[in-house]
Amino acid sequence: MNEVEQTTLHLILSAAMQEFLEKGFKSASLRNIVKTAGVTTGALYGYYDSKEDLFEALVGKHYNFLLDCFRKAQKEFAEIPPEEQPDNLTSTSGECMYEMLLYAYEHLNEFKLILCCSEGTRFSKLIDEMVEIETKGTHDYLAVLEKIGRPAPPIDERLEHILITGMFNTFFELIIHEMPLEEAKHYLKEMRDFYTAGWMKIMGQ
Repeated sequence: MNEVEQTTLHLILSAAMQEFLEKGFKSASLRNIVKTAGVTTGALYGYYDSKEDLFEALVGKHYNFLLDCFRKAQKEFAEIPPEEQPDNLTSTSGECMYEMLLYAYEHLNEFKLILCCSEGTRFSKLIDEMVEIETKGTHDYLAVLEKIGRPAPPIDERLEHILITGMFNTFFELIIHEMPLEEAKHYLKEMRDFYTAGWMKIMGQ
């Protein structure tokens, strides 16, 4: 890609970021984006086929990074020997959430798009996807507790879903409100302690 193309692409992406942050995906207009970027509609279509494509270019890799990080943490936890899992309950997922927080703060505008401006795209399902991964991890852990002779009492699936969804909403509030990073790190630790203690209680551990 030559210098002119790089500049054009940069202008389009900057204008798109501004438009999507202001209006959200649904109300954003490609006409406004090309006008702000100072390029022709033809130039935009030379890089992106649609508004969806443009939004994907801004947030796709960041969305994938967060989900991949979270899946990896779940996989690493599942690979810990069963009898050692209860003692490692907080460390693996805690490190992952810390990594996700730092990453989100490095790409704050992109995560604002995902969390606040993505209705009408596949990215609006971020919390749902994370809840699904965490729910599966919780069920696997309950099976491990059973296996090592420390079974948990039955947990109502609706309550489980509400609690897990609440945890991610709490986590993403830190990012949405752009809490100073040092404070956000502290709150993340407190949040993790709060939810871990609650789950231990519910699981009778």
